[in-house]
Amino acid sequence: MTPIGRGDGADRAARELLDPQYAHEALLDRLYRYFNQFLGDLMDGVAGGGTAGGIIAAVIIVLILVAVATLVGWQLRKTGRRNAMTAGALFGARATTAAEHRQRAEQLADEGHWSEAVQERLRAIARDLEERALVDGMPGRTADELAAEAGAALPGFAAELTAAARSFDDVTYGGVAGTRDAYETMTALDERLRLARPAPMGGPA
Repeated sequence: MTPIGRGDGADRAARELLDPQYAHEALLDRLYRYFNQFLGDLMDGVAGGGTAGGIIAAVIIVLILVAVATLVGWQLRKTGRRNAMTAGALFGARATTAAEHRQRAEQLADEGHWSEAVQERLRAIARDLEERALVDGMPGRTADELAAEAGAALPGFAAELTAAARSFDDVTYGGVAGTRDAYETMTALDERLRLARPAPMGGPA
């Protein structure tokens, strides 16, 4: 059998691609096949393309591998940051009003679920401040970020907001059990914040 040269092989591949059976091939399948053929040509170049051709083909393969590794690493870091933000976020995926958070907090408190009640009461505070445009509606906001931004808008409450954020973090991530006192402190802060107005620019806190 007469060996098939690279030129003849390329011609056969081109004629094969014109076959009507490939007209209905899915785009991803077609791209995958093109990519495999491209890699095959590069490997042929490494194996039998001479010194110069082999070096060029090897360099191209290395560059492709580096690009793939870089893309995978970037995607993993992006996913990790997103997961970290979600884990530390004050709110879940569903948008809930301040009134709904308060109702949920009161229900949990009546049932004696103090940790969850503390969480819901701080969420009520955060949503109320957003609804009144005292803080921005930032997705993935953490309790500490809320305390910092709300404390800038309402400096007279800065220390209490920081303490409330710490209480939220303790029951959410620190393994500290919520208590009635912690919930009542958070509730009292919520009630006073509902009546608070931001300090005028340049005015007293």
